[in-house]
Amino acid sequence: MSRFKELQKNLFGGGTSNARQFGMIFTLLAIIVFFQVKTDGLTLTSGNLIALTQQYAYISILSIGMLMVIVAGHIDLSVGSVAAFTGIIVAKAITEHDVPWPLGILLGLVVGAAIGAWQGFWVAYVGVPAFIVTLAGMLLFRGGNQYIGDASTVPVPEGFREIGSGYLPEFGPNTGYNNWTLILGLLACLAVIWRELRARQVRQQMVGAEPSPLWIAILRMALMVAVIVFATLRFAGGRVGTSFPISGIILAVLVIAYSFYTRNTSGGRHIYAVGGNSRAAELSGVKLRRVNFYVMMNMSVLAALAGMIFVARSAASGPQDGNGWELDAIAAVFIGGAAVAGGLGTISGAIVGGLVMAVLNNGLQLIGTGSDKVQIIKGLFLLGAVALDVYNKKQGKFSIVGALTKPFRRDEPATPAAAPVVEHVADDKTPASN
Repeated sequence: MSRFKELQKNLFGGGTSNARQFGMIFTLLAIIVFFQVKTDGLTLTSGNLIALTQQYAYISILSIGMLMVIVAGHIDLSVGSVAAFTGIIVAKAITEHDVPWPLGILLGLVVGAAIGAWQGFWVAYVGVPAFIVTLAGMLLFRGGNQYIGDASTVPVPEGFREIGSGYLPEFGPNTGYNNWTLILGLLACLAVIWRELRARQVRQQMVGAEPSPLWIAILRMALMVAVIVFATLRFAGGRVGTSFPISGIILAVLVIAYSFYTRNTSGGRHIYAVGGNSRAAELSGVKLRRVNFYVMMNMSVLAALAGMIFVARSAASGPQDGNGWELDAIAAVFIGGAAVAGGLGTISGAIVGGLVMAVLNNGLQLIGTGSDKVQIIKGLFLLGAVALDVYNKKQGKFSIVGALTKPFRRDEPATPAAAPVVEHVADDKTPASN
């Protein structure tokens, strides 16, 4: 068993964040294998993977913003209504007022920012709890959607639909695959290899640090490259006219950008500091109100983007858009390992949590499960996953929640709980792990 743990440490990393990532990915793989068998191989077909990416890209986008809100110690119940409200405004502006669709997208982002500024003002500067503010926002903007749209659907033009239902275009010689998707996969493989070699080089230069054996590094790169190659061929080998979705590209760019922000900038570290101990963070120089204002506004901007992507995929805005989205986003974040009390969680964890919910929902639909039973199973899965993790923590076994509730700095030993908040902000050197 000790050799297995040593292998796991070398292969997946020894930090608690990496342990959580391993647990979540293992759960995701188990669900995929289960439904792959139950559906006779339909789950991993090109068509299903492409449809899965398009159907749930907007939920994953929401989970990015929701992760930052929850890490800061808040909650946002209005994201579905904000998405629907933005969707109907953009659809009306493009269809009835002849606004060019690129300007329509910009308009939607501005509307999202204005809504976020409104809600952020009440939370950050007036001191009303985010739960109450966003509950009011959920009612306000849902009513606004139905009032502006008169409870009817509003179509959007073909160009606008590309952000929700478009694909990477075809170009170059006929290889039987979409060449742009192949190039994208190749770049992803090169990025993985560069990151692994770079991390190994940095590890070698650190005093007293020993990198993992070379064969471990090669095995780790081989596993990640194999997954990327498999996904690339699936997305590139779909029916003619389809490939990797544009909405997937938007999601990937956001994941990279927000992962960098939360890991490598002082603003990202301040969000974790506020969620971990807001009083200590404020005493250390963090502008508490600014952080709270920012996370609420950022959430509404991402909700607006998610709403526009959904409308683009549906080809029209309707009164039922966004119903229940906030619950899916919150579930994704908590399944991905975020702490209810704030201060802990990662962008990648939220994305993996969203994939778990998406694959579960998709698999249940493929095997013919009714929508009522799908909701029941998803609810039980969320409750069961967290309950099992809490039980393992109490029994002294490996626990995702248990790992996340221990303060850590990468692979270094844990330090007292009160110290990291001040240290992370004061010396501005130790990033919040993602």
